Amino acid sequence: MHGVRVVLIGGTSHVGKSTVGQVVADRAGFEYRSTDRLARHPGRPWRTPDWEVPAHVAEHYRTLPVDELIASVLDHYERLWPRIQELITEYAAGQGVGGGLVLEGSALWPDRVASLTAPHTAAVWLTAEESVVRARMYEGSRYTEAAAEEQHLIEKFLARTVRYQALMRTAVDRLGLDRIEADRGRSPEELADAVLTAVGSQGAVGRSTAG
Repeated sequence: MHGVRVVLIGGTSHVGKSTVGQVVADRAGFEYRSTDRLARHPGRPWRTPDWEVPAHVAEHYRTLPVDELIASVLDHYERLWPRIQELITEYAAGQGVGGGLVLEGSALWPDRVASLTAPHTAAVWLTAEESVVRARMYEGSRYTEAAAEEQHLIEKFLARTVRYQALMRTAVDRLGLDRIEADRGRSPEELADAVLTAVGSQGAVGRSTAG
């Protein structure tokens, strides 16, 4: 971790990026941020105590097939990348608040991160088995208590999430980037340990010197 000012944690929804990212940020004394906060895109299509699903979000998942949902979110991430790159460059140069940054989010697409030339930057991706992602999503959305229409939207979001992870995992492995399995049974603290170990061994952004 010596000399690292920016830690990037990528992965699909419900693999634990935000929880692990906050633990890493606390340990390093860095600021924590999520790419989700940089720009809006149709969010999760289920209700929570402080979130009612807008009509346009429900319509987005109700009407688009999975291929179009993927295309939509990838297009969103492409438009968002210049802002992400600007933020990384700022903190890598030591100009950010608090001196360091942990940035997590699905928008950290492997090919774009691997092309970064910013110094003092490391990156890791979290992945999990489909059954784990499904179980976490069902629990978080209170799927069994949802009406049939809402369950349908949750299933569409799940299908997009799983497809996105498959594409992302292929890209990560093709590029030889560091990937950590975040399945049940590993606590956020244990996953943070694994992230910090990977970060400490990287000789290039996302790539451990051990290969």
